[in-house]
Amino acid sequence: MNETRFKNVKALPSTHLLGTGTPMCAGCGGLEALHEIYDILGEKSVFVNAAGCMTLLAIYPFTPFRGSWLYTAMASAPAGAQGIRDALDILLQKGQITPKDDMQVVTLTGDGAAYGMGMSATSGAMERNLDFLYICYDNEGYGNTGQQYSAATPHAAKTTTSCGPQGFFGFKKPLFDIWAAHRPAYVATVIGAEPLDLARKIEKAKELKGPRLIIALSPCPTGWDFDPREAIEIGKLAVKTGIWPLKEYVNGEVVHTKLPKKRLPVERYLEKQGRFAHLFTPQRNEELLTEIQERVDRYWAEMANP
Repeated sequence: MNETRFKNVKALPSTHLLGTGTPMCAGCGGLEALHEIYDILGEKSVFVNAAGCMTLLAIYPFTPFRGSWLYTAMASAPAGAQGIRDALDILLQKGQITPKDDMQVVTLTGDGAAYGMGMSATSGAMERNLDFLYICYDNEGYGNTGQQYSAATPHAAKTTTSCGPQGFFGFKKPLFDIWAAHRPAYVATVIGAEPLDLARKIEKAKELKGPRLIIALSPCPTGWDFDPREAIEIGKLAVKTGIWPLKEYVNGEVVHTKLPKKRLPVERYLEKQGRFAHLFTPQRNEELLTEIQERVDRYWAEMANP
């Protein structure tokens, strides 16, 4: 399929790993997760890549994906995935390809598309029960254009468009819950810093049919303002503080796949990121820190007593 329908897109030599030689930021949590995801999905995949940070992986006429790759506008990835899935199904019905040659249709977007611009197209795809895997690398802002706030930006974070003394006034949209309300085949949260949990979920999603979503929290050194060497530690702290629950929705139930035995204070996670520096200097903002901690505590209390 990639030879006949994507003639102008060429794979990099097989000696190249995904992302090698591409203009991605050092310490990118999205690329970290994508490396791990692509290792499992492999070449029998078609990536429909909406405009965003990961669009920079491809430099015409090359792409680091050894399967197929299609670029779309930010809001259009699910529509592109529908066209590709329909085309593959027609080829299967006509016997022009065998089930062995079938490919996994994967959309790859940032949170700007997944939580915002592409929500309408995504909801429509789920309504049609489209067989596709949606991967969202969630760096909690429009990272490719300077880290403006998005529907995924957490409360009190500073961005280039929420730069007042209180940071972002809104709250992160519950994308996991919005997808689960559509009753899809699968929804899961992951993070590259927890590779075993991530791998297990990708293996499960790969074997299912229908709409499936993987939300990968993606620490962003440039947008979140931290040293790239801290990316994995920040990812682990997101889980240990409980601010990023690792969970999955399958068969109508939500299950947490990694429970922090003793949650660390959320400020351990916040204090490592420049986007939250205003909560600590020139003086501590106890009101906002307490509000953030209480929201996390309330979430876990509700999980323990549904």
